[in-house]
Amino acid sequence: MRLITILYFLLLAYVIAALVFWGHSLNKQSAIIYEHEVRELERRSLILNVNYQENLEEIQQRYNMRKAQYIGEGATFLIIILIGASIVYSSVRGNDKVSKQQHNFILSITHELKSPIAAIKLNLETMNRRALSPDLQNKLLNSSLKEADRLDDLSSNLLLASRFENKSFTANYEKVNISKVLEESVKLYQNRHDNEFITHIEEECFCLSDQFMWKLAINNLLENAIKYSPKNKAIEVTLYTKDQVINLYIADQGIGIDDEEKKKIFKQFYRVGSEISRTTKGTGLGLYLTSKIIEEFNGSIMVRNNMPTGTIFEINVPEYHSSYNA
Repeated sequence: MRLITILYFLLLAYVIAALVFWGHSLNKQSAIIYEHEVRELERRSLILNVNYQENLEEIQQRYNMRKAQYIGEGATFLIIILIGASIVYSSVRGNDKVSKQQHNFILSITHELKSPIAAIKLNLETMNRRALSPDLQNKLLNSSLKEADRLDDLSSNLLLASRFENKSFTANYEKVNISKVLEESVKLYQNRHDNEFITHIEEECFCLSDQFMWKLAINNLLENAIKYSPKNKAIEVTLYTKDQVINLYIADQGIGIDDEEKKKIFKQFYRVGSEISRTTKGTGLGLYLTSKIIEEFNGSIMVRNNMPTGTIFEINVPEYHSSYNA
């Protein structure tokens, strides 16, 4: 890509240099024509009775018009070339960036798929080959179930991303109890992970949406909070209704997100940090899908800093009211 970029700018420099060269050549030819016409006017003024000053002004006017024409046309061509070059360069850079993101996504998804599959296979092989105590057997079974849940979440994310990409997504709108969905998801992640959850969940918060989509969005946010939080730090989950708006906050005490990164985290395939130094797992789909789901239900999602450390994701969606059934 670097070689292509160098060749691109060399070609652009050549085109601009050629344009300047031909502009200079035309202007030089115009000057020669001007000098020839002046000499011819001087010769004719000695032989014929012509108005020298009036004819000289006409010659000068034609010279100035040609000069303005060359400058105007040259400037126009230069602007068109620069605009076209910038569009091509942005397109190539954008395609290269998307290509790299997709390549990294394939590597990430391969790892995300292989890890739980390998863990489940190892647990089952251990249980099959050895006589295990009931406690150890239950531990391996629970571990396998956790990995299976990871695979289920991942497959749901992939399927939904494909549907959004193909514009074939259709939500199953119904009255959904967000409080119940949130409590179930928090309980699930409490069993999966060692992090402590502090919950402030108001009961009976209803909205018009798709229960499966809501569960997926909440799971993605909880997964994200756990991924970037130390195990000894609590994750706080808050849900309440105010002024016919449901407000959901998921706050962690992890590493936080830079202000520059906050503008990009809801883009498809985007993951915080560089590809070289990043150590966390993920596919770059979770937050993208969460934002698309919330937008589908006429809501909004934003991210801000938690004090003293960490991140807060805030979701606001309209509360369900009886007029929806009208």
